[in-house]
Amino acid sequence: MRPKIRLFVDQPLGQGQPLALTREQSNYLFAVMRLAVGAEVAVFNGRDGEWRARVTQANKKNGALACEEQTAPQVTPPDLWLFFAPIKKARTDFIVEKAAEMGARRIVPVQTDFTNSERIRQDRLQAHAVEAAEQCGTTFVPEVTDLQPLSAVLDHWPDGRRLMFCDEARVGETAGLPPREGAAGPWAILIGPEGGFSEGERTRLGALDFAHTVALGPRILRADTAAVAAMTLWQMQLGDWA
Repeated sequence: MRPKIRLFVDQPLGQGQPLALTREQSNYLFAVMRLAVGAEVAVFNGRDGEWRARVTQANKKNGALACEEQTAPQVTPPDLWLFFAPIKKARTDFIVEKAAEMGARRIVPVQTDFTNSERIRQDRLQAHAVEAAEQCGTTFVPEVTDLQPLSAVLDHWPDGRRLMFCDEARVGETAGLPPREGAAGPWAILIGPEGGFSEGERTRLGALDFAHTVALGPRILRADTAAVAAMTLWQMQLGDWA
């Protein structure tokens, strides 16, 4: 049986590998969860799969583990990036958490013409992605980047990556993703802010040859709901849910 507690560690994993825990991890395992020497923990680093590790030092400030055996292989999700405009703190956290759970490989907050938030805490959002990965059983943790202007993102768009542009102005239409055949390869999803995209942004995005405009149903969705809906649509049509 695999251990119930999962922990992300930024260290190499392998048979007999010792693992030094951070103060926060030690406090969680030994003060909150009250584990003792000999207890088992599942650990992963986003590169080497999941491993069973045993507690060798149950200190609340600087505990330690030792790897014993691999319990799951490394699985990398499809090459999908999520671009979204930050909104209120709790709802931005929600977007990052759900994107990590649903298999985004990279999460990029973008500054649009109508974005309300002018800055984010990248380290805090990355921590949310780690926590989501710990809880949902994946062996992969997406990178969360710092806030970037949407215009700059489009100026330096990587060759070969398609964009699923979720345009709230298309509400009620039937515009969807292309068939799976011929649509393989790296993709990205773009979700707008609470105020939607500006006319200038919509015009530019509509003219890009790598952008594929989609509608997300008959109702205008909140930004956090739209992110989940868009990722669900992509995963079912082109991702690893298909």
